[in-house]
Amino acid sequence: MRSIVWHEMKLLYKTFLIWTLSVGGLCFLCILLFHSMKSEMASMAEGFSNMGAFADAFGMSQLSIATLEGFYATEVGTIHSLGAAMFVAIISMVMLSKEEDGHTSEFLFTLPVSRAKVITSKFMAVLINVVLFNVICVGIYALGILLLNEEIQFKRFFLYHGMQLFMHLEIAGICFGLSAFMKKNKLGFGLGIVMLFYAYDLMARVIPDLSDYKFISPFSYANAADLFSAGKIETGALVLGMVTMVVSVALAYGRYTRRDLVA
Repeated sequence: MRSIVWHEMKLLYKTFLIWTLSVGGLCFLCILLFHSMKSEMASMAEGFSNMGAFADAFGMSQLSIATLEGFYATEVGTIHSLGAAMFVAIISMVMLSKEEDGHTSEFLFTLPVSRAKVITSKFMAVLINVVLFNVICVGIYALGILLLNEEIQFKRFFLYHGMQLFMHLEIAGICFGLSAFMKKNKLGFGLGIVMLFYAYDLMARVIPDLSDYKFISPFSYANAADLFSAGKIETGALVLGMVTMVVSVALAYGRYTRRDLVA
């Protein structure tokens, strides 16, 4: 198992580096830009907060973008949330399907290791990448905040990123489970799932009839504006997300261990 995990890590390291540096670097630059944009943000804050549905969707009605917390939640949080979710979807969506798509299944499953151990090893590689991605990005963002010497509630900062980690695990579980049902790599499908969840969360924040059902999207419990303004965890949505992840991974085991694989 350890050799399979290590092999998958080596295959993913370029993708990992590109996405980590891209998302982390872009957010880091945005944080540093806040100091030079602070005066302009103060004059724009009131206008943004009164933009109705747009302000509600992006959290500008809850926080002022003239403060570092408000700027971080509405600007940096959006980039990190979407970028990280897309990275997770990409690596998870092909983790099992690539064996058939690349015609390597006939080699892999001649090794003295069960399919269940292969699935476990591959999911462990996904988890390691997800955790490392989040740890490195949080470190980069914290460095940027410290360089600015601006006030921010680090308790809520870490609460937000903790919820982001849970959201990424849910998306990883969903895409990993779907990967077990596919014979071809479907990167677009995984990215589509992320964008669908994100769009649904935005709509649920501006359409009253959907507000009671926004928990369906994993973005609902990992929303930066909610967590920075209220500091409360949407427990129901979080529990649903973790159950969804476990069920999705269980389906991956159930499907992949029984299906006939194309060589």
